[in-house]
Amino acid sequence: MSDPVSGPVPGPAALGMYDRAELRSETDTLWAAIRDALRADGVDAPERLTCTDPEALWEAPDLVLAQTCGLPYALRLSGQVVLVGTPAYRIEGCGPGEYRSALVVRADDPAEDLSEMAGRAVAVNAVHSQSGHSALRHAVAPLAKDGRFLGAALLTRSHAASIVAVADGRADLAAIDAVTWALAERHDPVTARLRVLAWTEPTPGLPLIAGPDADAAATRRAVAAGIAAVPDAVRDALMLDGLKGFGPADYAPLAVRFRKAEAASSLVFEAV
Repeated sequence: MSDPVSGPVPGPAALGMYDRAELRSETDTLWAAIRDALRADGVDAPERLTCTDPEALWEAPDLVLAQTCGLPYALRLSGQVVLVGTPAYRIEGCGPGEYRSALVVRADDPAEDLSEMAGRAVAVNAVHSQSGHSALRHAVAPLAKDGRFLGAALLTRSHAASIVAVADGRADLAAIDAVTWALAERHDPVTARLRVLAWTEPTPGLPLIAGPDADAAATRRAVAAGIAAVPDAVRDALMLDGLKGFGPADYAPLAVRFRKAEAASSLVFEAV
């Protein structure tokens, strides 16, 4: 007896940038709504999300959907992938689709202004992170003297690890994505040991992308429909409001800003 003929396997999808363990059910519910909307529009979509490092999927040629950071998109992905849109999160002080970074210090740190952090150790989640690295470098660039302002930089590999590094005293400052920070305040007791010293300027948030041959319009419709279709409690848990139609030109300034900030002040990285 011959094996049944199966159709092509759909490409991967991942929504891992804010996918905390406490929010796995809500993230899966959101994906199910997007998946069903994609299929209804004729786009093959996987049953479940791929739970892996999302960066490993960003350049997959058959990528159905993933969320990336704005800086990698501006530096290398723009023109190589389809930009679907930017989720709009509920962030005070930002317009729809924008985000910013919380510059956090220990609650008992005497500093009252960023200018008082000269020579202090900083925790950075990733070199090409807009929220955890570039936004911070841009903020301190006007304060730099002879190309330096901050002290040693610990490369932590995640915002969560940067938060812990500051709380434990291994670093004095970290720039944390505003959505990550708000979710951490809800779920991580360690944030009670920190406070926000300052906020960086708003920029376009983390964009959704698809493979280069994806149907951009259909994918955009499906994401918007999926966000609208899930229960209010799911949107509240994910801090999600809708989808903003930012384009490549909205992200291009992030690459320019990053290069200027690198030139203005240097950091010496040490792996945690």
